[in-house]
Amino acid sequence: MRIILFLLIFISAFSSAQDNKTTQMDPYIQNKGKPVAVKPEDKVKIIHSDEFKKDTKYEGNQYMTGHVQIEHQGSVLYADEVIIYNDQSLVKAIGNAKLQNADGSVITAHEMEYNGVTQKGVAKKDVVLTDPKQTIKTDIMYYDRLANQAYFNTGGTISDAQNVMYTKSATYFLDTKMIDFVGNVKIDSPDYIIEGPNIKQNQNTKVAEFFGPTTITNRANPKNRIYTERGTYRMETKEAFLTKNSRIFYNDKILTGDDMYFNNITGFGKATGNVTLDDPIERRYMKGGYGEIFQKKDSAMMTKNPYAVKIMEKDSVYFAAEKILSYQRPDPADITLKKSFLRAYKKARIFKSNAQGRADSIAFNETDGIMHMYTNPILWSGEKQVTGDKVEAYFNTKTENIDSLKVIGNAFAISKVDSLTLKDEFNQVKGKFMTVYYEKNDIKEARVVGNAQSIVYVDDVDQETKQPQRIGITLSTCGIIGALFEEKALQIVSCSIGANSDTYPMSKIEPEKRKFSDFNWNTKDRIRKWQDILVDSPNYEEIKYSSDNDLFNKAQEAIDKEKAKEEAKKPKRVRK
Repeated sequence: MRIILFLLIFISAFSSAQDNKTTQMDPYIQNKGKPVAVKPEDKVKIIHSDEFKKDTKYEGNQYMTGHVQIEHQGSVLYADEVIIYNDQSLVKAIGNAKLQNADGSVITAHEMEYNGVTQKGVAKKDVVLTDPKQTIKTDIMYYDRLANQAYFNTGGTISDAQNVMYTKSATYFLDTKMIDFVGNVKIDSPDYIIEGPNIKQNQNTKVAEFFGPTTITNRANPKNRIYTERGTYRMETKEAFLTKNSRIFYNDKILTGDDMYFNNITGFGKATGNVTLDDPIERRYMKGGYGEIFQKKDSAMMTKNPYAVKIMEKDSVYFAAEKILSYQRPDPADITLKKSFLRAYKKARIFKSNAQGRADSIAFNETDGIMHMYTNPILWSGEKQVTGDKVEAYFNTKTENIDSLKVIGNAFAISKVDSLTLKDEFNQVKGKFMTVYYEKNDIKEARVVGNAQSIVYVDDVDQETKQPQRIGITLSTCGIIGALFEEKALQIVSCSIGANSDTYPMSKIEPEKRKFSDFNWNTKDRIRKWQDILVDSPNYEEIKYSSDNDLFNKAQEAIDKEKAKEEAKKPKRVRK
């Protein structure tokens, strides 16, 4: 752009005193001050002109025609005609106007005007300005020597080795090398397209600033794009820094946040503050205070109180933990397809209307509907609780319901005998391994293998009152137990391999034998609504259950009385 500076200096040198008439000039360069005396060093040298004339053609002003060449401090102006309107210090070049600077930069136009008093100039019709860094094309270009800037507002392009910029209006600041684009700006490069209403770009640093709704679109995959209303973009490193109403679209996913960053080369992005990662295809979104995405690996990570929601037709699954990861991997059976996975690490929690759980970590295969719960897992379903070393849940991907559970190691299932009372009565079954089957969104059946044991409350229907009547408690030990969960009962339907089963009336079984030693019914940490997953534990007050030991206590009293009578009948020794 140094040629613009020369043009300003060069044309001002024509402010020598001659008796000429005025002429109509562009309003932008109107003379609002007194003429300025030309210094000796500002004078130009006429190299060539076919003719030098002064007649009525240009209101009596002097003009040169035919291959006109004028030199000033190493720069040369070429034109078909050059007119000198000295009374207003105005110079006008017409026809194939070309200003060539010593450094190789060039401006061409059909005509050029300059006012030496206002030190403003204009180039008109097919204006092309080229320098070592860029080429500017427009229909009219204005320049201001005092402000040291040039601009156009009739539409134009600015191109360099990599990019082509289209804009309605642009101002070029020569001191800072900053270009301010306004009005339907478009920057076109081999890899991306930038569009917005106001963009400022530094030609030295190749950094663009965005003001207003702006998009950066990946040319190879237009669905991958960036939207922001305030931000900067480093064109050489292809890094975006976004600070207002920003969104990053990648791999059919959308990342939003208060402050965001994305690298178009590496595919790495991050967001801070009110972060959301939406995956419409998987019908799942994640939220948190900080998030990272890895476009090429098709993975993401969320921290700072993160949670994820898997949206389903009839229900949704909610996950929370200290850290949540989501990623996709090719399907081994068909590499053209991808499988989606979700992992929650440390103090993981899950909520579904018919199943809630917690574990140290949870891994969920969303495509196949398989969920793994590791380290101290606990799963609630209605008034039933399942624990073990590891729990695997299998979802029906069509109905979106849980079909079954596999409990591996120290499997333990507990069921409240009557969910409508606070009686301390629980059916229990345990063993090394357990498979739990669901029916109509509730636990229906369990099969326990390996050191299987059960404690089951047994009722019968009174034939006269037609009301349930407690018979007692059955204690069973088997190699394999098959159990059926009913509304208020756990029915042992099979007990095989070393079976041993005894039923004790309530008066004959001690309270401590009504529960296994590792009984762990948990109401304090139970997740009762989806918002409970947002904290490590809802820390509910433990429910206090009342024990019904009347029959046993009365039986014990009767036994104690009988013992006392027997003791009384025994002869007593008397010391003499």
